[in-house]
Amino acid sequence: MPRVRCVAANGDMLGVMETRDAMRMAIDQKMDLVEISPNADPPVCRIMDFGKFRYEESMRNKKARKTQSNKSMKEVKFHANVGEHDFQTKLNKAKGFLEGGHKVKLSLQFRGRENAHRELGFEVIKRVIQECVEISVIDMAPKLMGRSIVAMLGVKTTKGQKGKTPKGTQSTLPKERD
Repeated sequence: MPRVRCVAANGDMLGVMETRDAMRMAIDQKMDLVEISPNADPPVCRIMDFGKFRYEESMRNKKARKTQSNKSMKEVKFHANVGEHDFQTKLNKAKGFLEGGHKVKLSLQFRGRENAHRELGFEVIKRVIQECVEISVIDMAPKLMGRSIVAMLGVKTTKGQKGKTPKGTQSTLPKERD
């Protein structure tokens, strides 16, 4: 490419010039000539410190990775004739997942003759939803899919409550010992 449109390090437009003149200007300033837009006519180049640019870009990417959340879907399985203690254990597990910021999939599998009493399964799922109503929102209402009932719970957002911990979660402050 014999001619390029050159942009200075501070963003000022230097205009269209010979490529070797642009290279000479970059070398005089102890910087690099970087092609920004090769498809333009003439191609656009910028005088910049490319090593510094790559370092800053990697820092931005690292910060973005650090701030992104890796919340996933957790599943808690029930049966229609679940005992009270088992129910409470699974309910506490579901609440823990919700407080951890995960979505929870509630599934209830019917076995054998339990299919004749599907209303019992719906009652179990509705009871779980009722118990989790203060810390969750319903993403998907209970739905019958084949031999199972599936429902989804999402985390209830607490916008505008900075500094407060949601009910049921522990503060990050250390506890004093006696």
